[in-house]
Amino acid sequence: MPVLRISRLAFYGLCTGLAACASPPAAPPDPALPAAYTGLHQPAVAGAAVPNLDTLFADPHLRRLIQTAIAHNRDLKLAAARVAEAAALYDIQEVGNRPGIELGVSGTRSRTPADLSLSGRSTIGGQYRAGATLLLYEIDFWGRVRSLNEAALAQYLASHEARQAFETSLVALVANTHLQAREFEERIALARKTLISREESYRIMRRRTEVGASSDLELRQVESLLVSTRGELAALEREAARNGAVLAQLVGHQALPTQPPLSLAEQGLEGELPPGLPAELLTRRPDIRAAEQRLSGANASIRAARAAFLPNITLTGFAGASSAELDGLFQGGSGTWSFTPALRLPLFDGGRTQANLNLAEARKLVAIADYEATIQNAFREVAEALAAQRWLAVQVREQTALVTAEAERARLAGLRFERGASSYLDVLDAERALFAAEQALVQLRRARMSSTVNLYRALGGHQAGA
Repeated sequence: MPVLRISRLAFYGLCTGLAACASPPAAPPDPALPAAYTGLHQPAVAGAAVPNLDTLFADPHLRRLIQTAIAHNRDLKLAAARVAEAAALYDIQEVGNRPGIELGVSGTRSRTPADLSLSGRSTIGGQYRAGATLLLYEIDFWGRVRSLNEAALAQYLASHEARQAFETSLVALVANTHLQAREFEERIALARKTLISREESYRIMRRRTEVGASSDLELRQVESLLVSTRGELAALEREAARNGAVLAQLVGHQALPTQPPLSLAEQGLEGELPPGLPAELLTRRPDIRAAEQRLSGANASIRAARAAFLPNITLTGFAGASSAELDGLFQGGSGTWSFTPALRLPLFDGGRTQANLNLAEARKLVAIADYEATIQNAFREVAEALAAQRWLAVQVREQTALVTAEAERARLAGLRFERGASSYLDVLDAERALFAAEQALVQLRRARMSSTVNLYRALGGHQAGA
């Protein structure tokens, strides 16, 4: 009895030590969050909500484009399919820990040679069984299966958050492509208007050259400016066609909305979005939530790998009828049952279990680095978008003043030329500068609106209930 008592104490001590080996690994420290966003020139407000799509985008044409892209974009469908795949894998893992029972009927006929028979004669015998079988069921005493379930669930949630992050990026990409299309429309309209004006200038200058009022040099300079404008118009048409092809791909090559889009000035994207506090970004951004789920899954995988060192307890059983002859299978007295518990303790497996644990711990380090890098990237994107919003607004204001000044300069240069106070070179230089300033102003206005869209994406997009 003393020996038995010591053996039990040793066994209990061994189990306690093994259970300690299976304890959850320490959680990583919380990421260091900045007190405020870089580039924010006003105090952040706690709980500031990101506007939804209908509030942010005033153009019904753009809202319809976004709806079409969400419904038909092939890459988004692929992301949704991966979510469904992760959900199915989680279901498979989760149901694997439930007891399974199956019904079955089996029969065996065999011949035993005389030299192997106890009677010294060859015999023919059989065995028939019919009943319910308890499939191999593991008692999750150490939490190994539960940890595997948690890892599969975390993988599913991470894929779901990744799909949400892709959808937010898709919305921003469609919006920016739409804004670029409006930019090209305005720049092409400016180029065509300028081209008509320069064609008329070339016609007048050619007549003046023919009568000797202007030199051939002035004519060639006007011609050079005309040809240059044609080249710029062709380049803008090419970029607009490329942008249209990108937009068609984003919406899955579906028919574009018939409702005409609003002009660039009517898009309503020149306001500022409230970024909220930096700590709120951790719950707003789906890519951060996805990284957090991957880290949670890595921790669960470590717990499962540690539990693999502990004893494994499984159960199997059978209940039904058994008989040596088929016609006696369901007769009285043929009932039978069996119950088989088993305990297995790994002793030596060539280091495979330890290698699996090392792999799980290495993947946790990867998940921690990924989590921290995702957070840092998120704060960088918000800071860049905030800085772009602020300084692009200044650039638009200054560029507007420049366009006004260049337009006045071109008018005065034309008057001086008509009065003979200056050469036509001054007119050409002023017109060239005005055209470049007008083109740059359209680009800056579009970039200012794109910075709002980029900030919307950087803040995680609109969240339910916001």
